[in-house]
Amino acid sequence: MKKTTKRLVLAVLLFLLLLLTGYFILAFYYREGFSVNTWINGVYCTGKTVEEVNSELLLRTEAPNIVIVDREGTEYTISLAEADYQADYSNVLEHYRQEQNPFLWVDNVLFHSRRELSPTVTVDVDGLRRAYDSLEFVRAEQQKNKDYSLARDSSGEYVFTDGLAGRIDLEKAFLALENTVENGQETLNLSDSGCYYDITPNENQKTLRNLWKEIERYQRCDIVYCFGQERHPVTAADCASFLVTENGLPVTDQTGNFVLDEEAVTAYVEQLAEKYDGYGRTRQFHSTRGDVITIEGGTYGSKLDQKKETAYLMEHLLDAGVHTGTQQSHVPTYEREAFCYGRDDIGDTYIEVDMTQQKMYYYEKGELRLETDVVTGNMRRRMGTPEGVNFVYNKQKDRVLRGPGYASPVKFWVPVKGSIGIHDASWRKEFGGDIYQTAGSHGCINTPKDKMEELYDMVQIGTPVVMFY
Repeated sequence: MKKTTKRLVLAVLLFLLLLLTGYFILAFYYREGFSVNTWINGVYCTGKTVEEVNSELLLRTEAPNIVIVDREGTEYTISLAEADYQADYSNVLEHYRQEQNPFLWVDNVLFHSRRELSPTVTVDVDGLRRAYDSLEFVRAEQQKNKDYSLARDSSGEYVFTDGLAGRIDLEKAFLALENTVENGQETLNLSDSGCYYDITPNENQKTLRNLWKEIERYQRCDIVYCFGQERHPVTAADCASFLVTENGLPVTDQTGNFVLDEEAVTAYVEQLAEKYDGYGRTRQFHSTRGDVITIEGGTYGSKLDQKKETAYLMEHLLDAGVHTGTQQSHVPTYEREAFCYGRDDIGDTYIEVDMTQQKMYYYEKGELRLETDVVTGNMRRRMGTPEGVNFVYNKQKDRVLRGPGYASPVKFWVPVKGSIGIHDASWRKEFGGDIYQTAGSHGCINTPKDKMEELYDMVQIGTPVVMFY
């Protein structure tokens, strides 16, 4: 029994001696390399030397991009590859290796040792400078005029450029970029780095800035022309074009008000008339039969009173009340009124007379309310009903229509152009077809009595009448 115990103790001591020997052997083994279960930047480093780990880390290291952010949040990117980026982990690896106690390697068996280390970085300063100088904000700052400027842009409105405020100290920004690279950072915020500064304006510059404030208020014109459903605002560029200028800047009178160029205002109103006047316009009309008809002439359409509108603008353009930011809707004055206004002045309520198909239609708010056969002017006798866009200018009952050699009583009379109108024709038994070719009217649109009565009750004075072949 005693011998067995001795042997057991001896075996335990021998085992412990072996463990202790193995422990110290591993401790001495890890003394020149990294300890067990050591991971650096995702690389397994156990037993490896600093040089070996450095080589592996460099294989995984690429030249980073530096993002420069200006005060508006715009980002500009520099790739350090353009600046001969060089990285080296040797110093931080050696420092970390020395932190590890080789005799405490057993701790790493139970707990992984993981570190994220940043390398020592060097770049070619000249290469970094070239990459920096090529950035858009650097080139813009280098070209930026250190002054105020006031001029009309491509649209025609006055714009003010402030070359004094928000300047960037380019040298300070470059030094901040170098520090960002050295510190291993990848973002440089110019505002946070204090790279902005303002230049104090002189008296002449202050005067120009005050002039701009007056121009800015004047250009914020809120007059909006109303042509039916269409809106035509007087823009900042329009306002700028109305000013009398000298050396490119607006002229003011003795009271300090801007001087308006009446000829320019007159020309603007003429352009409005050319765009929105309906009277005398050639129109494209979508017919009920399905095609698009080009129609010229007729008596229908609005006509702007250009003299009154010029006077209106001359009076109101300098009025502070129209520069408040609240739209001032203006319905212009017309020499000729119309049922609808705007470029589509026929609208969706109208009478359509298709003289080729000898059909008449009445649409009200886009809905077909009446359709009938008609008889128009006698073509053989050269009394064909004229084409054009006209309008209902009167309504009468129980009229006698008179002309050379005839006197025709009618129940319903709707004149649309001079002596030409729409009326019933009790003397006719048939309507439509080719009757108009040889036995048509003297130019009027003959309509069945029951249909004429319907039309008379529905149609309003002023309604457009579209007449075409």
